[in-house]
Amino acid sequence: MTNDEGMKKAIITGITGQDGSYLADLLLAQGYAVHGMVRRASTETFDRINHLVGRVTLHQADLLDQLSIIDMVREVEPDEVYNLAAMSFVPTSWKQPVLTGEFTAMGVTRVLESIRLLNPRGIKFYQASSSEMFGKVQEVPQRETTPLYPRSPYGVAKVYGHYLTVNYRESYGMFACSGILFNHESPRRGLEFVTRKVTDGVARIKLGLAKELRLGNLEAKRDWGFAGDYVKAMWLMLQQERPDDYVIATGQTHSVRELAEEAFGCAGLDWQKYVVQDPALIRPAEVDLLVGDATKAKRILGWVPEVDFRGLVRMMVEADLQRLKK
Repeated sequence: MTNDEGMKKAIITGITGQDGSYLADLLLAQGYAVHGMVRRASTETFDRINHLVGRVTLHQADLLDQLSIIDMVREVEPDEVYNLAAMSFVPTSWKQPVLTGEFTAMGVTRVLESIRLLNPRGIKFYQASSSEMFGKVQEVPQRETTPLYPRSPYGVAKVYGHYLTVNYRESYGMFACSGILFNHESPRRGLEFVTRKVTDGVARIKLGLAKELRLGNLEAKRDWGFAGDYVKAMWLMLQQERPDDYVIATGQTHSVRELAEEAFGCAGLDWQKYVVQDPALIRPAEVDLLVGDATKAKRILGWVPEVDFRGLVRMMVEADLQRLKK
C-alpha cells in the first residue's frame, strides 16, 4: 500500500521517456498520485522527469520480469496503468529483434497478466500502440479498421501487443484500450529520432557547432503531432464508459524534406546548403506514407490536436537553441 489514499492512482511504465514525462505532468495536474516504473540501470537518465522529483513515486521493475511487475501493481493498487515502455526506436529493432519482441510484445503480456491476476475489473489499462503497425499502408488515411502490415520488427511487436490488449478485453472483460498514435514529437524527444535530429542539427549549425546535417530518405512522409496533445488522448480513453481503440493523429502529412525546410527556416537558414543525404540512413523496408484519421477520437473523446506542424517545429528549434546556448 502507498500513502496516497483518496487520490486516483496511476502507474506509468516508461515514465522517463518523452510520453511518460508529459503524461505524468498531465495526471499530476488532474490530481492523481503518479507512480512510475523504472528499470534498474548502472546509469539512470531521468532528464525528462527531473522537474517532477518529489512529486512522483518511482518503482524499480522491468517489462522482462513478471514478478517485479506483479509486486509493483500489488503495492500501488492503481486505478489506471499506462504501458508506454517499449524498445521504441525503429532502426534498432532490426539490430535487436529478439529483445524488441521481449519488451514491446511480451512486455505487454506481462503487464496485462499482472492486472488479470490482481484486479482485472478494477484497473483500467492503456496500451501504447503505434502507427508503425500500418507499415505498408493498405488505405490512406489509416483508421481503426485499416488492415495492419508492419514493416519492421518494432511494428510487428506492436501488432502483437495491440491484439493482445483486444484479446484480454474480450476474454476477461478488462477495461483495456489501445491508442494507435501517429508520430508525436516535442523538445523532450530523443536525439535519435528524425524530428529531433533535425532541430538539434539546425541549432548546432546556427550556433557554429556543426557544418552539415546527414539525413536518410527525404521523401518519407509522416503525420507529426505534439506529444503534449497526444498524452491527453491517452487519459481521455480511460475516462470513457467503455474501453475501445482509437487512432490519434493530426490528419496532415509532411515529408522529411519539408521538416528540414521548416526547421532551417526557423533559424533563418537555407536547408539545401547544409543537408546531406546519406544512403546508410535508409531503412531496409521503408514506410513511405503514414497519415491518420482521428475522426473517432474527435467524435467520442472530444480530442483535437492543438499544436500544428509549424508550431511544433518552431517549439523544438527554439528549445534546442536555448539548450545549446547554455
